[in-house]
Amino acid sequence: MFREDELLPLSGLQHFVFCPRQWALIHIEQQWVENRLTVEGKVLHKKVDEGKPESRDGYRIERSIPLRSFALGLTGKADVVEYPLDRKSPPVPVEYKRGKVKDHDADLVQLCAQALCLEEMTGQSIVEGAIFYGEPRRRIRVEIDEVLREKTRTVAADMHRLYRLAETPAPEFGPKCKNCSLIEICEPKPIGRGGIVRDWERMLSESLETVK
Repeated sequence: MFREDELLPLSGLQHFVFCPRQWALIHIEQQWVENRLTVEGKVLHKKVDEGKPESRDGYRIERSIPLRSFALGLTGKADVVEYPLDRKSPPVPVEYKRGKVKDHDADLVQLCAQALCLEEMTGQSIVEGAIFYGEPRRRIRVEIDEVLREKTRTVAADMHRLYRLAETPAPEFGPKCKNCSLIEICEPKPIGRGGIVRDWERMLSESLETVK
């Protein structure tokens, strides 16, 4: 079990699954740069957070719900939690994402962590959650099964291990780097020797032009 002062941001799980180096730059080195995608995500979450509690379709809908788990060592918020009015069924965490369904499990792990936090806080077994994707404007049901639970526990443990070591993983260039707001800080694609020589030649040429 973790202490209160050892809890890490739950939102970091999504960064960690997407790219451990990105997570370390943000959560260990405290570096951050905005781009269009991050701003759009903030706007979407702000709209969700500012919504008022309501009841519909047999659920009480609460927004921006504080969460924490001493078992996982996580703290954060759920965008939305839907509580059945009959109180017979468990609550349903709902995460909002600006884009579309990903080809990796980052969103699923983040949602599962929210479910595990709710389980620890309420004593109820959470069987499902949902992710609302803004680009197709579609809600996806997610089963909180044992496979997803185990992956989430493993990611949380790996994140804490790296945090204790205070290590930033080496860069690894790939397609995911294209939309990362930290690409210039990360420098995932090092400049080769030929590139450096060309830069020197260009700067020297510009210097000679100025003295003519």
